[in-house]
This record gives sequence, C-alpha cells and structure tokens, in this order.
Amino acid sequence: MTVGQRLDEAAWGLLHQAIDLYQHNGRVVGHLRQQVARLEQPLRIAVAGPWRAGKSTVLNALMGEEVAPVEGADGIVTWYEDGASPRATAYPAGQPPQELTVVKSATGMRVDLGWRAGEVRDIVVRWPTRALRQVTFIDTPALSGTGEHCRVPVMDRVLRDSDAVLFLTRDGRDSDLRLLESGRDGAVGQAAPVNVIMVLSRADEVGGGRIDGLLTARQLARRHQRDPRVGAVAVNVVACSGSVGLAGRLLSESDFAVLATLAGVPRAELDAHLLSADRFVRGELPVRLDAEVRAALLARFGLFGIRLAATLVRSGFDSRVKLSAELIRRSGLTELRESVNRCFVDRRETLKARSALAAVEALVRAEPVRGADDLVGAIEQILAGAHEFRELRLLAALRNSRLGFDAELASEARRLIGGDGVGLAARLGVEHEADVRRLWKVAADAQWRWRDRAQDPVLPLAQRRGAEVVVRSCEGMLAELAAGGR
Repeated sequence: MTVGQRLDEAAWGLLHQAIDLYQHNGRVVGHLRQQVARLEQPLRIAVAGPWRAGKSTVLNALMGEEVAPVEGADGIVTWYEDGASPRATAYPAGQPPQELTVVKSATGMRVDLGWRAGEVRDIVVRWPTRALRQVTFIDTPALSGTGEHCRVPVMDRVLRDSDAVLFLTRDGRDSDLRLLESGRDGAVGQAAPVNVIMVLSRADEVGGGRIDGLLTARQLARRHQRDPRVGAVAVNVVACSGSVGLAGRLLSESDFAVLATLAGVPRAELDAHLLSADRFVRGELPVRLDAEVRAALLARFGLFGIRLAATLVRSGFDSRVKLSAELIRRSGLTELRESVNRCFVDRRETLKARSALAAVEALVRAEPVRGADDLVGAIEQILAGAHEFRELRLLAALRNSRLGFDAELASEARRLIGGDGVGLAARLGVEHEADVRRLWKVAADAQWRWRDRAQDPVLPLAQRRGAEVVVRSCEGMLAELAAGGR
C-alpha cells in the first residue's frame, strides 16, 4: 500500500495481482473476479447467531416490513436485495433457478418455498425498500455445531460471503464469543476485527420480563463493551428487542386503539391478565376485546410489548405517532440502526476492501502456488498502512472507555475519526455550508492540539497512540482539502 493510496484502491490492486498469479486456474480467476465485482456492489451485512436468537425479527425491524423469514427455509441462506418489484428466486443444488410465489400483505410479504428445503442452498428476495438501497441483508441458518478443526461451517460461510456481521446473542455468553473468535485465525482477522456488531437481541427478556428489562439490557451491553475479549471481536455492543422495535415500526391506528383500551384498565388488574399468553387470549378481561383481536395483538407485541405499550399510553404517549416513536426508541432499534450506519454503511468501502483482503488470504492458504509469498507480503503491507482500520479500532476503544480519555476529549476524538459521520463537516463539527477556509482552520487547529497530546510523555502510551490516530485523520482531512475536497 503506497503512501496516499486509499484502502479500496489497494484492495483492487491486490485482487488483480492475484488474478495475474492464478491466471492458469480458471476456477480461481472466476472467484477473484467475483471479489472485484463485490467492490462495486452494495455492502453485504449478515444477520447471524445461534438458534432462537431472533434473527428474522431483527431483520424485519431494520427493514420496517415483515419480509423474513421465507416459509420453510430453515438451513438456507436468504439474501434480501433492493428490487423494482417484489420477487423471490430459489437456487436448488444442480438445478436451474426457480421463481417462487410472493404473496404481498399489508405489512410486507410472504414467500413459500414450495419444495423440500434440503434441495435449496440460497434464496434471493428482491424487495423495493429504502433500507436495501445501500446494503444487502443476509439471513443465515442458526450457528450450531463444529466441523473439522473446531470450525463452524455456517460461520465460515457467513464470514466469507458478507462484509459485515450483526451477531445476535441472548447474553453474550462464552460459547457465542467462541463462535466469533473462530473467525480471527488469519492476519486480516487479527489486524482488522472491525466488521462485527454484537446485538443482545432479545433485550425484552432480560430481567424476567419487567418493564425496566430494556434498561437492564442496555446496562449489560455497556458491561460487554468494557470486556477486552468482546472488544477483540466486535466494534460495538447494542441491546435491542427486535419484537418491540418491529411492533413500533408497524403500529397501526387499530393497534393503537386496542392498546389505548387496555391502558384504561388499572395496571395491577391488567398485569394479572398478562402473566401468560393463554390467560390474555382466553381470560375474562374487564374490557370487551374479541379473542381474535387479542391473539393478533399478542403475535405482534408479545406479553412484554403489550405491557410496555399500555404503560407508555398511560404515561402520555397518547397517539399512534408518539407511541410508535417511543416503542422504537426504547427497543434499542434506533441505537442499532445508528450503529449500523456509523460502523458499517459509512465505512462500506473499508469493509468491502477488508473482505477482498480476507478472500485473497484464504485463497493463498488453501491453494499456495509459486509467488504466493508476494501476495502475503502485499496483504501485510496493506494492513500495516491502512489508517481506516485504525480509526475503527479506536472507535471501539473509545466506546468502552479503555483509553481513559475524559468525556470531552473522547467525544472530540470520536467525531474527528468519523464516529459522527465521515464527511468533512461532520468530522470537524461545523455547519455543512462552511467554506474551505473555515474547514482548513478547524482541521489544522485540531491537528496541532492532538499532536501535542500524541507527543506528551506524561500521558499513558495507549492515549498517545490514540492521539496519533486522530492526528493522522486530521492530516487526511487537510490533504483532502488541499486537493479540492469539501
């Protein structure tokens, strides 16, 4: 990686260097050309986790529509891409692609597989929604079991096919961490563990279903952020109840009317009917609600969601719009979406370049040939010079307070390295209309301030190294301004 060369340019050059080296192997060249094409495609984000981690619910919450899962698609990788019209295509093993029947509903769609799931490896669902314009979501089979050399086959494919991973877990237990650690056996995995966000995905179940369970889950997420073992495999930890977030995004006026009716029941009396699903659906409520209406509400909200929504209505969130916004906020979905945007979407070129490096590294390991050492050396050189990876690692360190910066310094460092947005104005904290002279002055002032910190022998080494990353980011902004950037 030459001085001043961007990471995505270096990755493109590495892929073509590999194509030249393996030019007599048509299969490998085809694979490498697919990696080149991926550099221009939307960012691939896999949603992965163990059984019953809530993958499809979180995926639907992020898209704001009930699109996943595909009926009968257990064990199949399902891709969700942007498209002009709803469409689903199955790819059976050894057979031509097959178009599937798509049934639209008021809140999304339903896709029926139509044959034995074992015959299908992948399904591609195309759905017109803004959430898929910059990313492709990948719904993966449950992670369980290990194969040869303690590898997890599904996790291997997740890391190979995606650029970033939302790793869903109930509580970040040791077995789940080992799944993530299994993907860090190469130079790229060790040097750039920047492509995973850990999601405590069933946050409403923390604390035994109490109303303050979501707050407890957020506190648990913050504790995980401070865990060095978690920091070595994930750039952020977010607590999110996918079911509450999705219910908030899909909340209708009729849903709100039912919840407002339930909110009129004294809390103690209503809670007695929310001890079990059967009691809520079949019991004698003090208000008139048909069993079908109760069952539909329970399916969308769950017992916790109904209890939370009724409490919020009593607290003044007395319209569909207000209640929807508060359910989404409390669910953690807003924080998750912001984290996806900041860590993944804003850094998509960096993450796609990382995928290219990992692909070439895996190829050299699996099929070594004469001259492959040059590719290994090129990968090491790129990793050593990739400031983009250093920024992402520093962002993770700033989130869990490992460096010991005070709140004001940590906030400024986070902003300067792109934690609040990667544009110049966002990094420098100035208005978007600021002219070049103002941008230059703010960047230069920040550079000198942080250079002083980087060279201060009194500060701990970790803080000085963090300051060096900030200085390099400021230098990059000044170089961009000098080249005519805004």
